[in-house]
Amino acid sequence: SPNPEDVKRMKLATIMHNGARRIAQIEGKVAQILAAPGDGLGVVSALRGPASGRTVVEEVQLDTLEFLAPVPQPPRIFGIGLNYADHAAETGREPPAIQTWFMKQITAVNAPYGDVEKPCVSDMLDFEVELVVVIGAEARHVPVERAHEVIAGYCVGCDYSVRDWQKATPTMIMGKGFNTHAPFGPVLVTADEIADLDQLRLRCYVNDQLMQDGCVADLIFKVPQMIAHLSTAFTLLPGDIIFTGTPAGVGIARNPPVYLFAGDTVRCEIDGLGKIENKIVDEVKATIIA
Repeated sequence: SPNPEDVKRMKLATIMHNGARRIAQIEGKVAQILAAPGDGLGVVSALRGPASGRTVVEEVQLDTLEFLAPVPQPPRIFGIGLNYADHAAETGREPPAIQTWFMKQITAVNAPYGDVEKPCVSDMLDFEVELVVVIGAEARHVPVERAHEVIAGYCVGCDYSVRDWQKATPTMIMGKGFNTHAPFGPVLVTADEIADLDQLRLRCYVNDQLMQDGCVADLIFKVPQMIAHLSTAFTLLPGDIIFTGTPAGVGIARNPPVYLFAGDTVRCEIDGLGKIENKIVDEVKATIIA
């Protein structure tokens, strides 16, 4: 569960309450349960729905709640590669001239405090703290100067990556898409709550050791550029998730490399957005055919 002290500004969360998925507005140490139903788009439905859906129907203490991903079933999860110059440098590559995108799978969605599986097929599980953008409107051919109109808000995310599977093919889809490898949250901070996005710092700790410490200002392609680029090719949908890239300090670039194993704890935090924390557990291999 989150520490109530992590949440100091107005934020929206998707939670489990009395056995049902609900939407809550966070006010200090209190979660205000809203009338809006907790569907697959979570907080995005609450923002897009009628004002009556944002009526407070109950108040509960924050530390009693189970937090889910703010958008439990996003239509798509986009990730951009090598979007910080220092990260490109530590991997031995030049900063890309063209935005390089991959997809994380819907089954990778994970709660902000959920367990993350170390795959049974790899010992090269890595961490990447990232700013996450949540799309709030259907949008096509969005110019940079209007990108802010389609942003519902921001979250903290970790783009867990299985490096040997990622490097095996040029698309990166397999190495980026394992189950549980896209936790984000703990809440959605609406865009108007952020005074200066560029000033936000991102940090990642593994077992309380600081591994990554970067700043949104160092993004190669800024959030409006990402939205403009993606929406040129296809329509963005409400609830789409964008992982915006990671700064230097990832495990594969260290000497020797630092990978994650069962029992490790990864904490990712961004100023003003809170933190997520995941325990690494071994995947239990089981054939499932439903």
